[in-house]
Amino acid sequence: MKPITAIIESPKLSGQKYDYDKELGLFKLKKILPAGMVFPYDFGFIPGTLGEDGDPLDIIVISEFQSFTGCVMDCRIIGAIKANQTEKDGRKMRNDRFLGIPLVSVWFKDVTDPDQLPEEIIDQLQAFFKNYNEQAGKKFDPFEVISAAAAMKMINP
Repeated sequence: MKPITAIIESPKLSGQKYDYDKELGLFKLKKILPAGMVFPYDFGFIPGTLGEDGDPLDIIVISEFQSFTGCVMDCRIIGAIKANQTEKDGRKMRNDRFLGIPLVSVWFKDVTDPDQLPEEIIDQLQAFFKNYNEQAGKKFDPFEVISAAAAMKMINP
């Protein structure tokens, strides 16, 4: 499978959420997470894509290291967490989280599918995004974990 490019907005273990500001061409601090809450892995987006929320598709990059805001890395997609999200105003949309592994990862070099990860990683990711959205007055409802091939079809329809 062809690698994709991921751009990191909020690094692993960050207690801050950053967003890429297209007009400025820079990353802007969006919010501070509640005390004790941090991103479990690097979180960012897949450039050149567009999700139902109007932003590029979200990616969580699972690796043994922490990168930095603005880091660009080549990843292989191993799957996705399909999810519905309800906004504060009641509007509903899909807001999936694609799962990537950096091509340079040593610990996860053989992982090609979500089923190869410890079950706790997927469970913790789902719990994190539920809690993260709840703090913002939104509801995140994951309903399926899909394979790499199915995820790639969603990225490149």
